[in-house]
Amino acid sequence: MLVGLSGAMQLRSMTGARVILQKRRSSIYSKPPKNKIGPGQSFFIMSVFAFALLAPAGWILHHLPEYRQRSEPPLS
Repeated sequence: MLVGLSGAMQLRSMTGARVILQKRRSSIYSKPPKNKIGPGQSFFIMSVFAFALLAPAGWILHHLPEYRQRSEPPLS
């Protein structure tokens, strides 16, 4: 009985996975874009993205000596 039940559960989970994959596939478009993006816009967007990723790390590395010089708060 357990073998039949586990087989039914596996079948059910596989059909659930198929439904999820079908939903995921339906949201993927295979047509070319309606509006083409030029090289200037691509460069601008990639520059903004790179700045957004690297600015916080640069800020932390620039202020690292200040962070090291802070004294520990007094114990209460």
